Amino acid sequence: MAPNNKRGGKRPLPQGEQFFTPGATGLRKAVEERSALPMTFLFTQVPRWLAPAVLVILLLAGFAVANPLGGVAVLPVIAFIGWLAYLSWPSLGAGAKLLRVAMLTFLALLVATRFGAF
Repeated sequence: MAPNNKRGGKRPLPQGEQFFTPGATGLRKAVEERSALPMTFLFTQVPRWLAPAVLVILLLAGFAVANPLGGVAVLPVIAFIGWLAYLSWPSLGAGAKLLRVAMLTFLALLVATRFGAF
C-alpha cells in the first residue's frame, strides 16, 4: 500500500518544468487548458490500473465483436490515444510521431472494418 502524503493518501502531481506547451496559441492552448482538469484527475485520483484496463477491455471487445458494436467499443480507445498523441506531439521525435500515427491508423481501419467499410 502506498504511504500517505499531505494530500490524504492521493498520489502527488508529477514533477516537471511546465504542464503547458510554451508559447502555445489557438487550438493547442485551448485543448491543453481544457485537458488540464481531466488529465490531472485521471493521473492522480483514479487507480493506476483502471484506465489501461478499461482501454484493453474495449480494444479486445473491438477485436472480438465483428459488427458495428465492436467498432463503437474501439472509438473511446481512438479518442484517448488521439488525445494523448495530440498533447505530447510537440515533444516527440520523428519515430514516436510515426508510431502514434500508425497506431491511430490501425485503430481507424479496425473501426472501419467493423462498420462494414471494407
